[in-house]
Amino acid sequence: MISSTSLFDPVELDLRLLTDNLKQLISARHPILGAAAEHLFEAGGKRLRPAIVLLVSRATMLDQDLTPRHRRLAEITEMIHTASLVHDDVVDEADLRRNVPTVNNLFDNRIAVLAGDFLFAQSSWYLANLDNLQVVKLLSEVIRDFAEGEILQSINRFDVDISLESYLEKSYYKTASLIANSAKAAGVLSDVSDETAEQLYGYGRDLGLAFQIVDDILDFTSPTEILGKPAGSDLISGNITAPVLFAMEENPELVTLIDREFKQKGDIEQALQIVNESQGIDRARELAGYHAKLAVKQLECLKPSGASRSLFELADYVLSRLY
Repeated sequence: MISSTSLFDPVELDLRLLTDNLKQLISARHPILGAAAEHLFEAGGKRLRPAIVLLVSRATMLDQDLTPRHRRLAEITEMIHTASLVHDDVVDEADLRRNVPTVNNLFDNRIAVLAGDFLFAQSSWYLANLDNLQVVKLLSEVIRDFAEGEILQSINRFDVDISLESYLEKSYYKTASLIANSAKAAGVLSDVSDETAEQLYGYGRDLGLAFQIVDDILDFTSPTEILGKPAGSDLISGNITAPVLFAMEENPELVTLIDREFKQKGDIEQALQIVNESQGIDRARELAGYHAKLAVKQLECLKPSGASRSLFELADYVLSRLY
C-alpha cells in the first residue's frame, strides 16, 4: 500500500513548518480555546489537505521557492478543515476521532462549538490578509459549502428517496469543495492561466469525491479500532451513503428498515448485513475509482516534477485505503 508519508516527501519540510506555525497561530488569548485548538492539531491527522495545497504550489512554482502566501494558504486550509471536524463531532455527538477524544468529549459541546467558530474566524482573518480577492472568494465559498453540506445531511437523514446526485452534491459540499477550491487558490497564487486553475479545481473536486466515497465504504469495512468509531455508524445515524444507495436498489427490504428508522429490535444488524451482502460496496468502489481517474486526467496541465508525480499518485493512495 502506498503511504501518505512517502507521497508527501516533496513537501515534508513544508508540512513540518506548517504544524509548528499552526500551534503558534492558535495560541489564543483564551487558554481553554487554545487548549482545544492545540489538542486538534496534536490529534495526528494526515494533513492531506494542506499537503495538496503545498504540492500544487510546488508543482506550479517549479524552480522558484514558495511564497509566504502559499504557506499561509496551506495553514488556512488546515484550519478550515479542523474547524469543520469540530462542528461535525458536535452534530454527530462523537466521543472519538482517530481514536483520540473529541473536543466536545474533553470539554463540552459549548466549548467545542466556540472552538470551531474561533478557528473559522481565525482562518477568515488570515485569508483576508492574503490580499487576493479571488483567493478570498474561493475559500469563503468553502466555509459556506461546509454549512450547506451539514444542513443537507441533517435534513436528509433516513430519507430513502435521496438520489445519487444529491449524495454526490452533499459529498462535494462536505469534502471536495475545500480540496478543489484550495488547489485552485494555490494555482492562482502561482499566477497560472485561468484554464490551468480550472483543471486544478477539477482535480481537487474529483479527488475529494473519491476520498469521501472511500470514507463511506470504510464505514462498513473497517474494524472499529481503525475507524475510531463503530462500524456502520453513518447508516445507524440515518446518513445514506453510496454503498447504502446501491444496496437499497438491490434489496427493497433495506428501504423498509431505514424508513422506519431502525425502530424494531434487530433492524440495525439486519440492515448492516444487507449492505455487506449486496453489491453496494463493490459498486461504490467502482464509483470512487471513476472519480479518481477523472482527477488524474485534469493534471495533464502540469509539467513533470516530484510534486506533480505525488499529486498523480495521491489518486491511487486514496483508493488504496480500501485494501
